[in-house]
Amino acid sequence: MQHRREAKVVVLTSGGLNPQVMINALAKCFPKLQVLQEDAEPKRAIYRRRAKRLGRLTALGQLATMALSRLAKQMTLTRTEEILEEYRLWAGADASIRTTRVSSLNSREAQAEILRLKPDVVFLISCRALSRGTLAAISCPILNFHAGINPIYRGQMGGYWALAERDAANFGATVHLVDAGLDTGDTLYEVRPSPSRRDSIATYPLLLTAAGTQISIRAIDDALLGQLQPYRPPGRSVLRYPPPIWTYLLNGLTRGIW
Repeated sequence: MQHRREAKVVVLTSGGLNPQVMINALAKCFPKLQVLQEDAEPKRAIYRRRAKRLGRLTALGQLATMALSRLAKQMTLTRTEEILEEYRLWAGADASIRTTRVSSLNSREAQAEILRLKPDVVFLISCRALSRGTLAAISCPILNFHAGINPIYRGQMGGYWALAERDAANFGATVHLVDAGLDTGDTLYEVRPSPSRRDSIATYPLLLTAAGTQISIRAIDDALLGQLQPYRPPGRSVLRYPPPIWTYLLNGLTRGIW
């Protein structure tokens, strides 16, 4: 498609395997794609923010679950390869994709870089919420890939929570417009893959990312062609966090939802 060859698509991310899978898939369709990657937010800062909102015990329990999940990824390498093979995707770093590192996507250096790039579309995946200042610096459509179905599974671990709440029909991912809220912008597309019994909290995000590559490409195409059709999905709006370790172990031991 002609519009894809000249499109200036800029991806904003904190990096990682799942974002790299998405970036590689997008770059095949949009050869001028560039990446603006911020440093990962320190775990201490994450803990302090959650402790203030949820309490210290819950915040510690969530960090324990995420630490266990990272360890589990070493035990799920076979399943990771299966997902990538099933969707014909690649997770390796592509040296041909220009990547600019910044301390934070909300820094002045990041805002200046976005203004310099003059993107046609900005696409977010796995990054911190954009500040109003950064949003104001972007004059083109801003899209976000979210590994959960909005609005009921906003935030983190949407796939896990859908299964934990006996709502497997809403195990899925969303591409939506970005506003000043956290995963509160109007929806563009959804996808609902079926997880394997071999999947767990360590692989749900990758499965959803892999399944979401095509709706992400479709949404970017729509934005470039001026054909976005956002809509407000029904349902209550709930902001999610990783489960604290005691909830995670209870669901795993009693219901097999790891």
